[in-house]
Amino acid sequence: MLTIILILITGFVSYKGFKDHFFFERYEFGVDKVRLYKDYKRLVTSGFLHVGWMHLIFNMLGLYFFAGSLILLLQPWGFLLIYFASLIGGNLLSMLVYKNQGDYTSVGASGAVNGAIFATIALEPNISIMFLPGWLFGLLYIGLTIWGVRSKRDNIGHEAHLGGAIIGMLVAIALRPQALVNNWPTILIIAVPTLVFIYLIITRPHLLLIDNLFYKTHTDHYSIDHKYNETKTSQQQEIDKILDKISKRGINSLSQKEKQMLKDFSKK
Repeated sequence: MLTIILILITGFVSYKGFKDHFFFERYEFGVDKVRLYKDYKRLVTSGFLHVGWMHLIFNMLGLYFFAGSLILLLQPWGFLLIYFASLIGGNLLSMLVYKNQGDYTSVGASGAVNGAIFATIALEPNISIMFLPGWLFGLLYIGLTIWGVRSKRDNIGHEAHLGGAIIGMLVAIALRPQALVNNWPTILIIAVPTLVFIYLIITRPHLLLIDNLFYKTHTDHYSIDHKYNETKTSQQQEIDKILDKISKRGINSLSQKEKQMLKDFSKK
């Protein structure tokens, strides 16, 4: 029943966000909105918003399949503690990674759901996930997530996934310390590379200053601000080209991609 209630609330809030852009912006996670304006509720409310139906359905399916096992293992209060701690932890890691990109925003329950999944793995490492033993799924998932953070290949919030996963594991172990004794090999092979990577991106943020080597030309950056400013300059140059094209040939001369770029820029 607790799982169903959480899914219904998330579905209702997400649907309202689909229909009401101002509602969506009021409760989404945003770096400057949290850091500068101290709007801390966004660390939680963003977990009830999603960008589309597939995003919502995927996260709610993950919640549905794993919440029951975790509730049986830790009782409802333990599950809720892990869920919301993972949600907040995922957003805090995102804020740490993007602290110099104030316009970064994100939504979704992925961090919380990942926390529930990895908490379950920590307590029951032999649980089957997608036909794989839990420990192997966890190791592969963490590896892909670390690669996602590094490569910046897509628009997925890998940082929130990573933060949520490790917080979920740590809270589960705090609630059930015996799991560390019984399942220490699984916990270590997942937690150690995750914690090392998080430590590195905190102490050596320049490690994230790479482009996707498979799809972009590599550019050397000497600071995060340099990379951010270069990206902003590049975007502005693209917009200037589009505006120049409009002045010479009219707005109907724009391609669909150029129209979308102009629309996205106007929202910012």
